[in-house]
Amino acid sequence: MRVFPRRTRRPGAGGHHQVLFVLAECVPFVIALAVLAIEFTPAHFLYTGPLLIATPALAAVTMGPRGTLAAVILAVAVSVATATYNEAWGSDQVYTNFLALTLVSLASVATSSAARTRREIELDQVRRIAVAAQEAVLRPVPARLGPVRVAGMYLAAETGAQIGGDLYEAVQTRYGVRAIVGDVRGKGLPAVRAAAAVLGAFREAVHYEDDLVDVVNRCEAALRRDAAVPGVIDPEALVEGFVTVLVAQVPDAPVVEVVNRGHPPPLRWSDGRVDALMPASPLPPLGLEEFITGPRGRTESYSFLPGDRLLLHTDGVIEARDSGRAFFALPEAMTQLEPRPERGPRDFLDRLHQDLLRHTDARLVDDAAMILFDRVDGADAAGAGPGGQTVRPQ
Repeated sequence: MRVFPRRTRRPGAGGHHQVLFVLAECVPFVIALAVLAIEFTPAHFLYTGPLLIATPALAAVTMGPRGTLAAVILAVAVSVATATYNEAWGSDQVYTNFLALTLVSLASVATSSAARTRREIELDQVRRIAVAAQEAVLRPVPARLGPVRVAGMYLAAETGAQIGGDLYEAVQTRYGVRAIVGDVRGKGLPAVRAAAAVLGAFREAVHYEDDLVDVVNRCEAALRRDAAVPGVIDPEALVEGFVTVLVAQVPDAPVVEVVNRGHPPPLRWSDGRVDALMPASPLPPLGLEEFITGPRGRTESYSFLPGDRLLLHTDGVIEARDSGRAFFALPEAMTQLEPRPERGPRDFLDRLHQDLLRHTDARLVDDAAMILFDRVDGADAAGAGPGGQTVRPQ
């Protein structure tokens, strides 16, 4: 269930460039086929040698070593076929064409291999930077915080991605365990900057603000300050940008306190049943406070007993679709998972993740984040250590 509309993708966003790239990859093979058509028809009086010689060079620009090699093989095959068909063997022109084709082919394959190696080195550097950025923005959550055991997981929709616009954090404070989960509208670096601004404000405010509403207000103010920096976010993003967030607090008392700003409600697992903790008065996300006509939020309290589980998540989980366009039924998936209290929240999240991959055939179209709390009865939980994890598509 979703309280406020999710971001919409612009029609054809990225598709135009992808189509152009595919067309560019086809050019060398189209040229080779065009040479065949010319040589095996009355139009064979046209001189096609330079076209075949250019085929490997064009392939090296748009394809890797394998694609370039395939273009080389095709060009040689076409050259042999046309020379045989036209009974041109023995002429200096044929041998000159073959020599030129051989030299260009060797140079093209070598250039393509070198370019691929260079790209792999650059990609490796980008991945190392992404890992460092992930550790700075999305830190692994501890496996135990006060009265709860914790596990977090970030599911990256794009292969090789580490972070995006989804965010989560859990912190032990004097008020209890405080956590946030959120989703920034948009993609790319502006979304990462907005997520970092909200998380930075949350990490500071949770230690000083008594009221969760004030914590959320501090996050909203930080988002506004970040968006107001000249040159950081373009004017269109200033108009359209917002962040859905949910802030929760788990004190020593058997309750959980929640402030929800346009985010999917958390799911509470208790005695085999899963309930959505719906807000009594839905409020818009951060960045859309002009639509608030009354109080800027209030803290709502729900029971959270020992043995209960609480899942905070982003809508990338509940909006994941299968091949039939059916949404992932998160409450039902939680209900059907066999309880394994002794293994803790990490095992539960891992099994939930596998269910999600099976539902989507391992094709996530949106980033997703989950953070799970197990309420314990005060006894120390085993297996302290990092509970956070970033998962790439499989």
